[in-house]
Amino acid sequence: MWKRKALKIRTRESLKFNYWRMVAVCFLTAMLTTAYTSSTIFVNQYEPATHTVPEHSDVAAGTSNSVVIADTVEQITDDSASIMDSPLTRAAEIIIDTYTSGKSIFFSVLRAANDILTHDFHLSSAFLITGAFLAFFYQFLIANPILVGERRFFLEARNYHRTRISKIFFLYKLRYIYNPVWVMFCRSFFQTLWNLTIAGGIIKYYEYSMIPFILAENPAIERKDAFQLSKQLMRGNKWKMFKLHFSFLGWNILAPLTLGVLDFLFVNPYKTGTDAELYMELRRNYVLSRAPGYEAFNDRLLEQVPSEDELLISKALYDDSEGPYTKISYFEPEQYPVFLYSIQPPARAVRPPRHENKKYGFLSCVFLFFAFSVFGWVLESFIHIIRDGVFLNRSYLIGPWIPLYGVCGLILLIFIQKFAHKPIPAFIAMMAVYSLIEYLMNWLMEYEYDIASADYTGYFLNLNGKTFLGGAIFFAMLGCAFLYYLAPRWDELFQRLPDYLKFSICLLLCLLFATDFLYALTHPELMSELMAPGLFFTKV
Repeated sequence: MWKRKALKIRTRESLKFNYWRMVAVCFLTAMLTTAYTSSTIFVNQYEPATHTVPEHSDVAAGTSNSVVIADTVEQITDDSASIMDSPLTRAAEIIIDTYTSGKSIFFSVLRAANDILTHDFHLSSAFLITGAFLAFFYQFLIANPILVGERRFFLEARNYHRTRISKIFFLYKLRYIYNPVWVMFCRSFFQTLWNLTIAGGIIKYYEYSMIPFILAENPAIERKDAFQLSKQLMRGNKWKMFKLHFSFLGWNILAPLTLGVLDFLFVNPYKTGTDAELYMELRRNYVLSRAPGYEAFNDRLLEQVPSEDELLISKALYDDSEGPYTKISYFEPEQYPVFLYSIQPPARAVRPPRHENKKYGFLSCVFLFFAFSVFGWVLESFIHIIRDGVFLNRSYLIGPWIPLYGVCGLILLIFIQKFAHKPIPAFIAMMAVYSLIEYLMNWLMEYEYDIASADYTGYFLNLNGKTFLGGAIFFAMLGCAFLYYLAPRWDELFQRLPDYLKFSICLLLCLLFATDFLYALTHPELMSELMAPGLFFTKV
């Protein structure tokens, strides 16, 4: 028999050892998935009335989910004015915008359907339909594995106090995602069907709540077994878990008063950590009872931390078997011994730990400047096409690059690289660097060439409409990916080339960029045509 108070006490103890890591994991999960939607509402809060949509766009950038619902109701009833003006409707809009995500498959489909019914089928409709399909694939191939990874982090962090933040990507590191993706897809599908009955949706939400934790422990479990085990674990515990979640009501009320900051800094890790403690409590009781299927709970190291002698013996035996981790130690104190995990990655997927102080030569920096500039242009153009149904060139140059990304990338490699061993300060520094450079570049374009390259006036915590908090957070996340993963991998590929070819590529890119830049400076009217007004961020 478990008690809410005992679970919360253990969670608070875990928070003392893993506070910043837990905060970072919940923050990344909130930004990369549809979880914790009420926490991110203020980061990307947008007021459409303060922004003029480009004339050539048939799709309003920044359209909130409540507006999408209103458009759908209008399509069905042909007259929604009397419904939409009521105070009850306004309250419903606030709830919808707070607790739903713009990355949701459901709202992506509604946007496409509304656009087709309103404007007939045209090119932007095709982009929106493509966006709905991409939202589907993103949810199940990226977001759901990250959610399972988040659960894995919290399960390990209870006893291993130096669990890495990157643990949320553990399924990708194992190259083992197809079975978890399939099981999570079935969970979402069945949950959606049960939601149509309302009461059944609430019951099944709690019945299925342990599936991500089960997958985090045993990604190889069969779909039927995962559902059955979750059902057995929650038998007689659904109402108790509801009361556990209800006990956080005070925090949930207080969090919006802090504009979501309290959610990020305490509530989210506290609630998820408590759910992890509940899972381990239910799992322990189930295993001790030797109930049917208990063998699927096969990760004893989550409960029993091996001694140093046990690890040494296990590693020696493992090395004799020549497993994928044989040539790499992966034997660090206060971290889960991955070489003892039930699923082993292919040998080609195992890489040595990244060196925090990796040095980049001159040619590498030149190459990475252009690589990150092109990456930023592709990313922003792609998201504009998919989410807004239009192509908006976010660069003031003809070529496919955004120098803002390249400049920030160089600053990361040259200066912030020194703080790479401290992810939180590095993340904050990336936000500050991006905000400063974007503000200066937008200010220069506006006052020197009278070109408004970006207008963030309608966004929460913007600075004179030239930069805003959501953009800084988004770039800091990209910056972390660039600093910790993309730059080392891209440089590794670049270094495989012969010296003459590396020099030739860098020289050619520099000549093309210099020509493009000089041409843009001498033809400001061309920049005005290229920089069609538009926003990269929409309501999330």
